[in-house]
Amino acid sequence: MIQRALGKQGLVVSAQGLGCMGMSEFYGQADEGEAIATIHRALDLGVTLLDTADMYGPHTNEELVGAAVAGRRDQVVLATKFGMVRDPANPGVRGLSGRPEYVLSACDASLRRLRVDHIDLYYQHRVDPDVPIEETVGAMAELVAAGKVRFLGLSEAGAATIRRAHAVHPISALQSEYSLWTRDPEAEVLPTLRELGIGLVAYSPLGRGFLTGRITSLDDLAPDDFRRHNPRFQDGNLAHNLELVKRVREVAAEKDCTPGQLALAWVMARGDDVVPIPGTKRRAYLEQNVQAAEIELSEDDMARLDEAAPVGSAAGDRYPDMSSIGR
Repeated sequence: MIQRALGKQGLVVSAQGLGCMGMSEFYGQADEGEAIATIHRALDLGVTLLDTADMYGPHTNEELVGAAVAGRRDQVVLATKFGMVRDPANPGVRGLSGRPEYVLSACDASLRRLRVDHIDLYYQHRVDPDVPIEETVGAMAELVAAGKVRFLGLSEAGAATIRRAHAVHPISALQSEYSLWTRDPEAEVLPTLRELGIGLVAYSPLGRGFLTGRITSLDDLAPDDFRRHNPRFQDGNLAHNLELVKRVREVAAEKDCTPGQLALAWVMARGDDVVPIPGTKRRAYLEQNVQAAEIELSEDDMARLDEAAPVGSAAGDRYPDMSSIGR
């Protein structure tokens, strides 16, 4: 797979990464053996960027990824996140912390779970409104100086916060939801990233699986799948959003690919500084996703997709609670 640079500090990753969150929770039950086999297959196919976070599980996803990359560390650009605090004994309760002392302790804990001596890309998962971003990034910079972290990132931060953070220490990547049905970053965030020379890592580039066309009702989701509570999957919004998928499916049929592959190809075509990290816990879907890197979209194709899925075309908020987004 071709490589892309994230930021100007030397971070180079595969043009498509792998989101590992669903291997541990949120999307119904997963098989650990198949999950590890999926990570191994990703590395075999040239996917280098693996994305996890300490809150996935909580904690168990980092442990799984650490086990999977053992013996293959030199093939991996390992990304993880801190800042969304969960207690394994009461995982439904969440908090935010960007306190410098927490940043340092969270990194050490992630290193232990991942079984590595450094993290390639370390993100603040969500901005803590009670801690100045300068203090949080200052602590993250200490981790770089100590050799525990190579590159720094933010997740779901607003343009003004990105500027303030980047002034303290170079930010290599912003992770944000970006897809045919979530084009919010195009207004302010993406122009800011390009001005500062920061890459965009697009999570949920398949619209949490919706853009694949495989979800047509809540009955298609497991009882413990968090999408059952996502506003975009609720009655009313669901019917509207299915029309969006229908339009994408029509273009995909002409391109002789799946709707999901077309959605991924669209994200990858948005610029050489954009890297999608579709999540999957199965090798079969991973292989389909990787094939999207070979799809070439013409200017006419891009125009048709812009028409099929214009900015703001999806119905419903991205999360039940959007209060921590875009700070």
